[in-house]
Amino acid sequence: MPLLPAPRLIDPAAVPALRWGVVGTGIADRFVHALHVHTGQRAVAVTARDADKTRAFADAHGIGRVHRSVADLVGDPEVDVVYVATPHPLHREQALAAIAAGKHVLIEKPIALTAADATEILAAGRAAGVLVAEAMWTRYLPQADVIRQVLAAGTLGKIDLVRADFGSLVPFDPTGRMFDPALGGGAMLDLGVYIVAFASSIIGPPSTIRAVGTLAPTGVDDSATIALKTDAGAQAALTTTFGAVTPVEATVFGSRGRLDVLAPFYGPTGLRLQLHGADAEMWHDDALPTVHDGLGYQATAFASFVGEGLVESPLHPHDEVVSVLATIDEVRRQIAAD
Repeated sequence: MPLLPAPRLIDPAAVPALRWGVVGTGIADRFVHALHVHTGQRAVAVTARDADKTRAFADAHGIGRVHRSVADLVGDPEVDVVYVATPHPLHREQALAAIAAGKHVLIEKPIALTAADATEILAAGRAAGVLVAEAMWTRYLPQADVIRQVLAAGTLGKIDLVRADFGSLVPFDPTGRMFDPALGGGAMLDLGVYIVAFASSIIGPPSTIRAVGTLAPTGVDDSATIALKTDAGAQAALTTTFGAVTPVEATVFGSRGRLDVLAPFYGPTGLRLQLHGADAEMWHDDALPTVHDGLGYQATAFASFVGEGLVESPLHPHDEVVSVLATIDEVRRQIAAD
């Protein structure tokens, strides 16, 4: 009998077909493609800074309405949910505008620059009675559900350690988004959010945070090595960098064995379970043509939560969103102070 269970998937046809308004045209290109190809959700409006690029984006994805401003888009009565896909420093203002207009909001990761801003956004959503979620798409992948089932069954025994890495070679450009402090640059707010969020999903919030790293000439962090420990004693060893390509893998170690999340662990890939004294068991996710087609899973999940009248994701609750950013805040503080 296999120890890696089948994922429990949400039927895209069984959730409300929401009308999405899109703010930004970067990662939104992949998201809207996945939305239209793999779900029953539809993008119906878009706005972004560059009018020509926005019109081209709308034409490419069959989006009928191009708005001149965020205010116009969030005020559109034909929009049910706003997807905020702009640079991090704009998330707070744009999310609050959408919430004030009574819209549900999915906000690209990180949801904000700081834990304090995240708290403000999430509290506003709760007060308005709308669903607000961070677009941590990894949390909604089939393999994430398999992992949750493995942990709930105690298959790995007592969880002792989580490892995760995410490194990418990013040439230094002082004017580029990755290195510009005004644009929320730095490895931790770009790649690092994935590794911290993965550790959080396994061991919960840390009580101890230790970090070393390096700073780019612009002052943003461009690498970090992080050790986390919880009150229960579970630990995490996490690394991120702009200076090298790393395996981009994650592993959960327990008293009975290990569970490897294949590269790139943040997307739909696969799992390898190795228990002590047993043969390895593999599970592969090859249902989609590209990694980023997996973005559709979070859209379907989001729509299901709206249908249930929820104001936060049960798979990625508000407290955890804030906790992950609080960890990132502290890591960045320690690196800057070193």
